[in-house]
Amino acid sequence: MFKHLPLSVAAALALSLTACGTSSTTAKREEHIYAMPKPAQTPAQSGVAPVVATAQPGKKGPADTAHIVYFDFDSYTVRPADRPILESHARWMRSNPGQSLTLQGHTDARGGIEYNLALGQKRAESVRSSLQTLGIDPARVEAVSYGKERLADTGTSEEAHQRNRRVEFEYR
Repeated sequence: MFKHLPLSVAAALALSLTACGTSSTTAKREEHIYAMPKPAQTPAQSGVAPVVATAQPGKKGPADTAHIVYFDFDSYTVRPADRPILESHARWMRSNPGQSLTLQGHTDARGGIEYNLALGQKRAESVRSSLQTLGIDPARVEAVSYGKERLADTGTSEEAHQRNRRVEFEYR
């Protein structure tokens, strides 16, 4: 493999590959090194104001809890700040065993149709998995994706995109 490279280049390459396989002596790493800039951890760090969902009176489900969970760009990880919303829905579902739930995953308008449908599905499945962890039978929860087909905000600002990256709770 290295026969066409000068000996010093081949030796340096082999040495660097060997170094990649060695284990670190420290038990815990403090920081990861990224080839690209480190992604923003929260909307506040990215300069985008967080979207706060409010309770929606007249809907089935917990009356004092938001029926929407929002996501960061290109992410399907439930934000730690939204955990109380999931816990409230799980409590309500445990108190109402005859109710079932559809989780509707959505994305912003950027990206292709197939990619956004897959991302919306992953978001809905992430919320479903969180509810399952909180004791809800997954057979009572359906996860569907609408991708970018049902935008909550048709604007093109970062705030509009943030309002579209969501999972909505629809009780049946």
